[in-house]
Amino acid sequence: MKSELRKQILQKMKSLSQEEKMRMDQALTGRFLQHPFYKKAEIIATYLSFPHEYQTQYLIEHALQDGKKVLIPKTYPKGRMDFVVYNPQQLVRTSFGLLESEGELTVVDRSQIDVIHVPGLAFTIEGYRIGYGGGYYDRYLTGYKGHTISTLYPFQIQEFIPDDHDIPVQEVLMYEGNL
Repeated sequence: MKSELRKQILQKMKSLSQEEKMRMDQALTGRFLQHPFYKKAEIIATYLSFPHEYQTQYLIEHALQDGKKVLIPKTYPKGRMDFVVYNPQQLVRTSFGLLESEGELTVVDRSQIDVIHVPGLAFTIEGYRIGYGGGYYDRYLTGYKGHTISTLYPFQIQEFIPDDHDIPVQEVLMYEGNL
């Protein structure tokens, strides 16, 4: 069922017009920047988005302007992930098509991260999520004590039964305007 739901949501994300996607992304960025988790944070972790996902570039630019340290994921074989300091000069495209940092990286311990902006495809109202199936975030969030938040489009809210190892995000920010 998760794989079918993944396909359906991906299809909907990819079918959004650039105009409506940009409108939703800007509104979601505004909500994120006003959120208490963000306002209190000194170190935030986010991700570099695929074209069909919420565009994190706006968020990254604002966070840097606000003087926050921005981290992005670095993945390794066997589902391991760290967060490293964002440096646009170190980005290379992975085999998955994502941009990731390469070279001499500054890994930040999870205990230092104030808020993690978590990606996903489908979410329950309670914050459980279906990602792309690698389990990187569920493994990373096990034992994480900071705040977690996700930004999503209305059709990403779905009903599904989470697996035992799924870790919910604390807050889902959903676009609330007209589609």
